[in-house]
Amino acid sequence: MLKLVFTGVWICAVSLGSVYFSIQHASAPVETDAEAERRALQEYVPGELITVPVITDGAVQGYFLTKLSFSVDKAKAKSMDVPFKQAVTNALFDILVGQKLINVADTSNFDLASFKTIVKDQLNKQLRDEVIFQVLVEQLEYLSKADVARVANAANEKQRKAVPIVDKNGQVANDEMPESEKRAAAAGK
Repeated sequence: MLKLVFTGVWICAVSLGSVYFSIQHASAPVETDAEAERRALQEYVPGELITVPVITDGAVQGYFLTKLSFSVDKAKAKSMDVPFKQAVTNALFDILVGQKLINVADTSNFDLASFKTIVKDQLNKQLRDEVIFQVLVEQLEYLSKADVARVANAANEKQRKAVPIVDKNGQVANDEMPESEKRAAAAGK
């Protein structure tokens, strides 16, 4: 019986000692001056939900539903002639409709990281300045033309969900804005 009590005390002492040691030696990540300056310059801007038609052989085959948010330079975004959201939405249509970034028939070659990079680079090119630091893909899904017709014509039929696009690495677009930025964006509406 006495051995059991000493064993329990020993386990508690070792556990408390290891927790105390880990807390004492844990440190916050070190942020360089350049990172701190960049954070002060940037803000997160939630994007609009955009429906982009997929046109093959001269006919609409389906629709991409995409919602992209952005980490942008505050000063440059505010100094634009056209409001930022409208300029980005217009540029996104040019990019997503004009270029075949996603092949619906074969998504095995789709790479989410390169998609984000291409969108960021093309948007900065169309905005004629380095306004966007990062692209966050909150939603990227596909609805076929048959799915849209079924939803539009059948009130009693069970509604099917949009199919998320999965890249070649098995990643699904589900980036999220930081919580503080979500609250700030909601308060600004």
